[in-house]
Amino acid sequence: MVETFKDAFLDFAIGQQVLLFGEFKTKAGRLSPYFFNAGLFSGGVALKRLGEFYAKAIGASGLAFDGLFGPAYKGIPLAASVAIALAAEGRDVPFSYNRKEAKDHGEGGSIVGARLAGRVLIVDDVISAGTSVRESVELIRAAGAEPCGVAIALDRMERGLGALSAVQEVSRDYAIPVVCIVCLDDLVSYLAGRPGETDRLAAIRAYRDAYGVGTA
Repeated sequence: MVETFKDAFLDFAIGQQVLLFGEFKTKAGRLSPYFFNAGLFSGGVALKRLGEFYAKAIGASGLAFDGLFGPAYKGIPLAASVAIALAAEGRDVPFSYNRKEAKDHGEGGSIVGARLAGRVLIVDDVISAGTSVRESVELIRAAGAEPCGVAIALDRMERGLGALSAVQEVSRDYAIPVVCIVCLDDLVSYLAGRPGETDRLAAIRAYRDAYGVGTA
């Protein structure tokens, strides 16, 4: 089997106990056989590696962008880690993030960091209801910049209230691509290529059959 950055990321996420297997209730009330929480990448070394994986996925997508935006709160360290990873590759990209509440003293406003300009890539962990993306798009457009895409760690490829997934709804509603490090199909392929994962693989395939969507 050829090792890809996707396989390496899944090795990393499982090793850091960020990707867990078992039975977990989702916000939609479904019992999921896996759970992913990027907030558990909490050490300096882990965050550095996470940024490198984001940078690889973004680079592989071919998406052109001028700056990074991290929505408060989880997106803030993620955008910073991606900026650092890109700098290590020789590309100095500005990044910014928002406060939950606008500051009425000092420099004021709700945006911290670089001025939002040009094509801005939003960096977050996952897309659930799409609320964070909607708020980010509004902030970026209000500043006169163009939201050009969203980069996330995991696409669960799972239906929302309708026939589409949350990721597909974001792409449709804002006409922007969503780049992910891995998606549910990558996890299925990863487990299928490893001995001793029959039970986990069967549970995740059954969940995908019940709640999943295609990539089209």
